[in-house]
Amino acid sequence: MPLRTYTIRDLAHEFDITTRAIRFYEDKGLLSPTRKGQTRIYAPRDHARLSLILRGKRVGFSLDEIREMLDLYGLKDGQEAQLRVSRQKFTERIAILEQQKMDIAQAIKELHEVCTIVDGMLEEKAAETTKQSTHVTSAAGYAGPVTIMVRNDDHI
Repeated sequence: MPLRTYTIRDLAHEFDITTRAIRFYEDKGLLSPTRKGQTRIYAPRDHARLSLILRGKRVGFSLDEIREMLDLYGLKDGQEAQLRVSRQKFTERIAILEQQKMDIAQAIKELHEVCTIVDGMLEEKAAETTKQSTHVTSAAGYAGPVTIMVRNDDHI
């Protein structure tokens, strides 16, 4: 039974990426389809590589790092070198992502604190505006509350 093959459109549809992205990965040497005339024919190996490329990009690996890990598949050591290098890179990436997670959590905490401070300032401004309301009698005899809005640059 012949191996399943894929067209560029098959891969683009399955992985929800553009055909241009697939050609980009091909230009970078990460995929190597065969050709039948002008048509690219992708083998199961290309399908698996594309899956790994996209997963690697999603977790922040550069294309060079992805290429390094993929190229180790060609070694004749039963993939031991590939597995060891990949494992080390995964551990390093986890440490980077954990640090980013802590940095994001700290940034969110600080933004919440600043929002609380700004809310307090807004409440103070609203209270100042209310204090500046006064009772005025007009020349026509109207007597009632009039709110006077005063900005910092206004001079009374």
